[in-house]
Amino acid sequence: MDRNSRQPDDAFAGDAEGELSPRAARALWWGSAALVLAVLGTSVLVAGAEHGRRLAVALALVLAQVCALRWQARVPVVVLAANAATGLAVWALLPAVTLTGALLAAQLTLCVLSAVRPRRVSVRALAAMCLPAPLAFAAGGPAGVAVYLLAVVLAWTAGQWRGAQQARRRADVRRAVVEERARIAREVHDVVAHTLSVMVIQAGAAEDVFTQQPDQARQALRAIETGARSALGELRLLLRAFGPEEREDENREQREPGPSLARLDELADTVRATGMTVHVCREGAADGLPAAVDLAAYRIVQEALTNTLRHAAGADEVSVHVTAERECVKVTVVDNGRTPQGRSAAAGAGRGLVGMKERARLVGGSLRAGPLAGGGFEVAARLPVERVS
Repeated sequence: MDRNSRQPDDAFAGDAEGELSPRAARALWWGSAALVLAVLGTSVLVAGAEHGRRLAVALALVLAQVCALRWQARVPVVVLAANAATGLAVWALLPAVTLTGALLAAQLTLCVLSAVRPRRVSVRALAAMCLPAPLAFAAGGPAGVAVYLLAVVLAWTAGQWRGAQQARRRADVRRAVVEERARIAREVHDVVAHTLSVMVIQAGAAEDVFTQQPDQARQALRAIETGARSALGELRLLLRAFGPEEREDENREQREPGPSLARLDELADTVRATGMTVHVCREGAADGLPAAVDLAAYRIVQEALTNTLRHAAGADEVSVHVTAERECVKVTVVDNGRTPQGRSAAAGAGRGLVGMKERARLVGGSLRAGPLAGGGFEVAARLPVERVS
C-alpha cells in the first residue's frame, strides 16, 4: 500500500471511468472559475472601461460562464456550447478583448471534455471550437488565428493526456484487484486442502477405533463435521475470488497453511527487528475463527505494517489492536508518522490498499484507511464471522 497514493486526486481524478468525484468536481470548478475571473474578468474591465453599458453586459456574461463551469464535469458538451456562445458575445461587445481570451472558459471546458468523454466526442468538440478561427484572423491576422488555434489544440491535448493517465491508473487498480484475488484464491486453496487432509486422517482414525473405542470414533466424526463445515465456507470464498492460476508449485503439498492471527507476535517481532516499536493488543478469543477470516485479518495487519515501514515519514511506533467478537473481528493498525498537508482519507488507490480492501470485501467485511487529525495513519477493518462460518 503506497502512502503516496493517498494524496487527493487532482482536478480530473475520478472514482469511476468517465466520472469525477464530487470533491474533484468542486476543486475543478473553483480552479477554473478563479482563472476565468482573473484573466477574462480583468481583460473585460480594462477593455470596457469606457463602455459603461457594454461593460455591465460583458461582466454578466463572464459571471454566467463562471456559473456554467459548475457543471462542466457532469455535462461538458452543454457547458462547452454555452461558454462558446457567451464568449463570442463578450468578444462582440468588446472587440478589444482577444477571441482567445473571450473563449477561455470554453477552452477549459474543452480540456475537461477531452479528458472525460470518448475521443470521437472530443474530436467533434475540437472541430467545433476551430470554427471561430476566421474571426480570430479578421481581428488579429495570422498571429491572432495562430494563437487561437494553438490555445484550442493545447486545451484538447491536455485533456487527452490526462484522460490517458487516468485510464492507466484505472487499469493498474483493476490489475491489482485481479492479482490480489488470485493470491487469495491460492491461499484459500491451501487452507481447504489442509482441512480436507485433516478430515481424511480423522476418518481413518475413526475407522480404526470404531468398534473398540466408540467414544473416540464419535469425537473423530464430530471433528470431520466441523472441518467439513469450515471447508464449505472456504470453498464459497474460493469460488467468489477468481480461480487460482493453473500453474501449481512443485512443493505445494508440502506447504503449510497460510499464516493466522495466532502468529501475530512473530509478525510483530520481524517489524521490531527494524527498530520500530510495535504494540500488539488482543481482545477476545481468536481461536476457532474461520480460516479465511483469520488469514484475511493477518494479511491486513501485515500489509499495514509494511506500509508503515516503507512510507510513514518519521514513524517509530505502531499499534496493532485485534478484537475478536462473537459476530466479527475488528483490526486496527495506527502509526505515529507525519501526515503531510494535503493528504486525505478520501484517496486510496495504492495497490496494497486495493488488496486489503479486496480481502475484506471477499469475506463480507469492510476497510477504511486515512490520516488521523492528530497525526499518523490508521487502517481499520471489520471482518464478519458469520459470513463464512
